[in-house]
Amino acid sequence: APPAATTTMVLCKEFRIPLPLSVEEYQVAQLYAVAEASKNETGGGEGIEVLKNEPYDDKSQPGEKGQYTHKIYHLASKVPKFIRMIAPSGSLEIDEKAWNAYPYCRTVISNPAYMKDNFYITIETWHKPGKPDIANVHGLPDDKLKKREVVYINVGDKDEVEKKDYTEDEDPALFRSEKAGRGPFKKDWLAANPEPLMTCYKLVTIEFKWFGLQGKVESFALKAERRIFTKFHRQLVCWMDQWHGMTMHDIRALEAKTKEDLDKQRAEGEIRGTREE
Repeated sequence: APPAATTTMVLCKEFRIPLPLSVEEYQVAQLYAVAEASKNETGGGEGIEVLKNEPYDDKSQPGEKGQYTHKIYHLASKVPKFIRMIAPSGSLEIDEKAWNAYPYCRTVISNPAYMKDNFYITIETWHKPGKPDIANVHGLPDDKLKKREVVYINVGDKDEVEKKDYTEDEDPALFRSEKAGRGPFKKDWLAANPEPLMTCYKLVTIEFKWFGLQGKVESFALKAERRIFTKFHRQLVCWMDQWHGMTMHDIRALEAKTKEDLDKQRAEGEIRGTREE
């Protein structure tokens, strides 16, 4: 078992990600990109297992009505070495539950097998039209607002991408959409007041109770979230010609096929995708 908890660390960051899409387009684009990115991270016994993907209509749940997903991330090679050294095998599974009541979404990430109630990451997202300038879209009370740090992610800025994550075919600064007639999106793309334009406001709260490791886990978790958000949204923009024109019906069919593909890929082949040293 992990060492006894002493203090609780609660961190709160709001990532703001402006995108050259409408809020309606993003609903399809996000789900398409999640399905594609999942396949890129799955193989050799690791990756993503979809347990549930179903509609919900329940006033006690976040957003009251939407799509509920429950996934397990089998992650041994994707967590940092300092955690691999102290965590027993089989404990490196991350549980993700998400309530997508678009344009609002709430995601809760935990590790029930090993850390139980000592570790949670909650991501609350609002998708809004326009620039990233809504001061308090999540309606935080003053005490939380004082602790919140705002981080802006620019999908057109290559310098914000880790070198190991960079590829030219996932660079919005080099991308032009044939179907939508948009792009390229260089570093200063936002200054041109592009249309359409929307912003994802992702409020990330990390609760962590584990003696002696708070600082390391804090910096790793926030760095990991930023890396994921940056890479994912650059891919989403560059995959515009693949998702443009798809309907939600098309997306649900793609998700069902992806679940089958993931189950096959996880059982065979090599470990794929993002790794930590």
